[in-house]
Amino acid sequence: MAFAEFDLLRAEISGLGQAYAVGRVSEVCGGILSVTGLSAQASLGDRVKIHSRGGLWLGGEVLALHPGRIAILADGAADGVSIGDRVKLAGQAGIAPDESWIGRIIDPFGQPLDGRPILRGVTELPLRAAPPPAAQRRRLGDRLETGIRVFNTLLPLVQGQRIGLFSGSGVGKSSLLAKFARGVAADVVVIAMIGERGRELREFVEGVLGPEGMARTVVVAATSDLSPLLRRRCAWAAMTVAEYFRDQGAHVLFLADSITRFAEAHREVALAGGEPPSLRGYPPSTAHQIMALGERAGPGAEGAGDITAVFSVLVAGSDMEEPIADILRGVLDGHVVLERSIAERGRFPAIDLLRSVSRSLPAAATGPENTLIAQARRLLGAYDRAELMIQAGLYTAGSDPMVDAALAVWPALDAFLAEDESGTVAESFARLAECLAPAS
Repeated sequence: MAFAEFDLLRAEISGLGQAYAVGRVSEVCGGILSVTGLSAQASLGDRVKIHSRGGLWLGGEVLALHPGRIAILADGAADGVSIGDRVKLAGQAGIAPDESWIGRIIDPFGQPLDGRPILRGVTELPLRAAPPPAAQRRRLGDRLETGIRVFNTLLPLVQGQRIGLFSGSGVGKSSLLAKFARGVAADVVVIAMIGERGRELREFVEGVLGPEGMARTVVVAATSDLSPLLRRRCAWAAMTVAEYFRDQGAHVLFLADSITRFAEAHREVALAGGEPPSLRGYPPSTAHQIMALGERAGPGAEGAGDITAVFSVLVAGSDMEEPIADILRGVLDGHVVLERSIAERGRFPAIDLLRSVSRSLPAAATGPENTLIAQARRLLGAYDRAELMIQAGLYTAGSDPMVDAALAVWPALDAFLAEDESGTVAESFARLAECLAPAS
């Protein structure tokens, strides 16, 4: 057996606790458990295990500290928990990633969900690590091949960039994330499936990613039936896994679906802990949690790799001003808006280009490429302004040269936005130039 395998085995054995502080349940109220006997040893965020007299083991987390007692939120329903049940203090629970996790599906604790055994890595990492020092981070890197024409041209994605996908339900957000997972040039892909439907996990892994996609992917999943503690932890655990590979010098593509469910899980936990609601029911700490997670992605420090991140946001009623969308849009390096009306007429990805921005421009493109991008946006804008008149038959050719040019290129340009197989970036721009030729 190789020395590295001995190290993994040693790490697995070291994770087995030898002695634990034990308290007792003193009160159960509204899903919150009060426990005595641990207030001198417990810290905020510590994990606990509750052992009921009926033989039930239930995990939980310390939410609040009071003199003589601590408040715990259980991982699941507290049915069966009684006064006097034993509570074992397990301490801060990090996660210990390893290269052998590539190709695997794990839960937020690093345990396998695919039915095969898994070994923890040599070093346990904290779930809520600090981002690289701001003054030491590198600048954004080179433009990435994505396999999707619109992202190879009009909305470029560069190494270390962080973008958001904003859409309502059923508009193609998850399908677009899957295209990124298969097509973006990266060494490792880490996918956080936060609060997704249980039936979608295997379908996504086998039907969407497939063996080729999974060969470079780690999937961290917490389905919608799990407690808010585990759904929130899913995002942190996935980011920690991404940071592990980044620190090995790899370029990591991090995909999170969705940040809205992460924020909703945090809201449930924070409100249970006594934090008051403020932003449309979200507690004040929500903004910090989202920004802290986003800042952990991006370019690494010298000698490390990068984390290119795509965060999806479920926007209710296409309201881009709702709190989660507003917070995330302000801290990312670009946002992509998926529009339901575009999806309803059958064009996917249903990107509303005029409401979408990549902040890697203009640096990510050459002078001639930026000219093509600006021309395409002008023509799409002209068509958008005149669309109602055109559809109503009220527009007369020759009234506006810009609208005439937009009408000439509209069918080809709309089809271009839906093309997946792009070849290289240069080939994608050549195709864009063909679509814009009638307007020249």
